[in-house]
Amino acid sequence: MISVIVGLGNPGDEYKKTRHNVGFLLLDALAQREGVHFNYDAKFKADVSKCVIGNSTVRLIKPQTFMNKSGLSVSAYAKYYSVQPENVMIVHDELDLEPGIVRLKKGGGHGGHNGLRDIIAHLSSKEFYRLRLGVGHPGDRNKVVNYVLKAPSKADNVLIEAAMDRAIEKIPGICAGEIQSVMQSLHTD
Repeated sequence: MISVIVGLGNPGDEYKKTRHNVGFLLLDALAQREGVHFNYDAKFKADVSKCVIGNSTVRLIKPQTFMNKSGLSVSAYAKYYSVQPENVMIVHDELDLEPGIVRLKKGGGHGGHNGLRDIIAHLSSKEFYRLRLGVGHPGDRNKVVNYVLKAPSKADNVLIEAAMDRAIEKIPGICAGEIQSVMQSLHTD
């Protein structure tokens, strides 16, 4: 069962609508749907909230450490609340998926994603869930940094928002531990 959902992104208005911030954007939409608000908590260096999804209390975290240091917030939160990595889901942008595609998986490497790399290092585990929102790839790895720190095109944004809506619909099932059926549903969309 998922008891902590972490949305990855960078703090600050200049990053708000960028591809790299889809994790923040999804958590903002989820919080709005659940009628909760985020507050900054200095001990976690994160904006935090909690809500009840299904019959479970789920904590929402948006690290405010910048992407490359996301593990600081996630590990501090996990230690404080005694949460195991397999009860954590990280929501992040995925270059290897086209805009509009959303996938769920457990474990694996960081795939070059600096936020995931830092979380893996701080948790000393890869065994957390990842809700991967496709943002596409610029086609040249030397252009990745500029690409993820820019807003998507209007057409791509429509696809990304639709994928976020589909993902949010599946979160109750994910939190309830219905992982296989959610994966099957998402992966056949």
